[in-house]
Amino acid sequence: MPPTARAAGTPAAPVITWARTFPAVPAQVREARRFLAGLLAGQLNPGPATDDAVLCLSELASNAVVHSRSGQPGGQFTVRVRLHGPDLRVEVADAGGPWGSPTPNDQHGRGLTAVSAIARAWGVIDGTSGGRVVWFELPTVQPIAVPSASIKEPACRFGGVGMPAPATDRPGGTRDT
Repeated sequence: MPPTARAAGTPAAPVITWARTFPAVPAQVREARRFLAGLLAGQLNPGPATDDAVLCLSELASNAVVHSRSGQPGGQFTVRVRLHGPDLRVEVADAGGPWGSPTPNDQHGRGLTAVSAIARAWGVIDGTSGGRVVWFELPTVQPIAVPSASIKEPACRFGGVGMPAPATDRPGGTRDT
């Protein structure tokens, strides 16, 4: 990721990352939401960014369970979260599978439209081994100022593998509503 401009003497914001793998069954979508909400509750000032992130994660995790090969018996999906200053990126990795396009009478197929309207950016990375990663990025309010010595290491971490640089804001810094 290219360095960002900051005032001389100002420390760079730490990159905080977490990951957790869930069994790909419908009840675990709720657990994935709780995982993300719990992480963000300790890291962000309260605000709509947490609710938006949890809503977008719910859609991506549901898609992993319902529409990917992860939903087969014994399947799983992984949620990865990266918080870097005011930038939040959430990824859901699953076992991949065919993508379908909804027809006007389908009951499913519109959740990614909601993610697109809420997130600053989102996308799909198809893995070489057949898996898929669907991700979204949101701007957040400034993180809570916590001395680095008081940040507890989470049980699960990842090193940001496969995470391209964040996309830029939409023109004017706004999002669709």
